Amino acid sequence: MMSPSLKYGLSAASLALSLGVVSCSPDPNSPGVEYAPEMYESIPYEPLRQISFNSINSFGINQRTPAIGTVPRGKLAYYDHIPKDSVRIAERTLRNPYAYTKANLQEGQVLFTRYCQHCHGEKGDGQGPVGAKFKGVPNYSTGAYKTMNDGHIYHVIEWGRNRMMPHGSQVNPEERWKIAMYVRVLQQNNDPADLPKFVKADAPAGATSASSGDASAMTDPSNQKAEGKANADTQSETPGQGDKARNGKMN
Repeated sequence: MMSPSLKYGLSAASLALSLGVVSCSPDPNSPGVEYAPEMYESIPYEPLRQISFNSINSFGINQRTPAIGTVPRGKLAYYDHIPKDSVRIAERTLRNPYAYTKANLQEGQVLFTRYCQHCHGEKGDGQGPVGAKFKGVPNYSTGAYKTMNDGHIYHVIEWGRNRMMPHGSQVNPEERWKIAMYVRVLQQNNDPADLPKFVKADAPAGATSASSGDASAMTDPSNQKAEGKANADTQSETPGQGDKARNGKMN
């Protein structure tokens, strides 16, 4: 007669062997039988990860389409809402809220090198590695390209034009304005060395959440009477009218 300890031992061994056989699969992508799978696969819905068909949400997906008209926090002005093909409206209405300071121009140069130089070239003459291969990249210092203002350049960066793809998802509003500033430098004679000539201010201009897309506004001492204070006992010189915007003209 088989002893109880031997009986239970054989049963445990058989169970372990069965689990081992069942867990194995010729499919290299199959995890087989998992112990406590909830430890690996989250029970709550993860919007950016889809494991199986979601029978609760529409279309069987975890991520839901945001309600029409909703805007992510801090992104109210991330896009200017001017249609892609309305660059003339952009150049008339958009105003650069940042001053032509040395810091802003230098940052614009860095951003231009990072996002634009491969097509437009170091000097903005359209002779970057990509531009040299795929002809048609404009030279900033010739023809109508020489007179494009900040708003025009900003809009093209955001939405793209012709073969240029939109870069609105890659550079935020503040970065677009600074790139536009540096393009204005290259419009003169394609010489990055001319950058110091275009420094027009020693401090950054004021930027609002409407212009930069977030609440991290820079301040301009010329517009901020009580610098470093709460502006108590001060008021606007033009109440109800707001401050006049600048378009970042070179002259």
